[in-house]
Amino acid sequence: MMDDTTRIDAGRRGGRALRVLIADDHGLVRAGLRSLLSSNPEIEVVGEAANGDEALRLATELAPDVVLLDISMPGPGGSGIVTTRRLREAAPGVRVLILTMHEDKGLLREAVAAGAIGYILKRAVEADLLVAIDSVARGDMHVHPSLLRALIADPTRPEARKPEGEALSARESAILRLIVQGYTNHEMADELKVSVRTVESHRANLMAKLNVRSRVELVRYARTRGLLE
Repeated sequence: MMDDTTRIDAGRRGGRALRVLIADDHGLVRAGLRSLLSSNPEIEVVGEAANGDEALRLATELAPDVVLLDISMPGPGGSGIVTTRRLREAAPGVRVLILTMHEDKGLLREAVAAGAIGYILKRAVEADLLVAIDSVARGDMHVHPSLLRALIADPTRPEARKPEGEALSARESAILRLIVQGYTNHEMADELKVSVRTVESHRANLMAKLNVRSRVELVRYARTRGLLE
């Protein structure tokens, strides 16, 4: 049985399963990922691709919610970075989650610049992968914890704006601190003794006040305010 941290919220999609396309040039990796993800009733693996061109074709044909994309694939389609850029142009509604063995800050920044909103290492455990897929499907950026600070410190990304007019409420400030510590929505709900829906509502208000669009930008805002100390 899945615990709260690994549950995929199908309710946000009208009860349907979250549709995932797997793109990796290694057949055994694809088979392992398909087996893992298919065991979750709230995920549907809609296809597999062995190179960038195939990933692009299937993404446009199948319209998955998330493309789980290896960053190192051979063939005319180019690397996962090139494929990410092509996917964002051809299928802008598809979310790209990079899956890689490379714990490389430079590759992370390139992937984000190309349009990926998730970057997770192949050494991650099952629960981490499920959380990453769920976050990316919602449009939230998800970066493997060991690389998060590298992205926060990236000088090429704009700083989050300071709140104008309205100050943060005590609950919004508490949620911001928990986000900085890497808590999931379910973990924040448990910590604050409120519902997940309440957490999502406060987080949406928080992001609107700060004029930010992702978890990473929220963490960058907290860093500029000294909340990471």
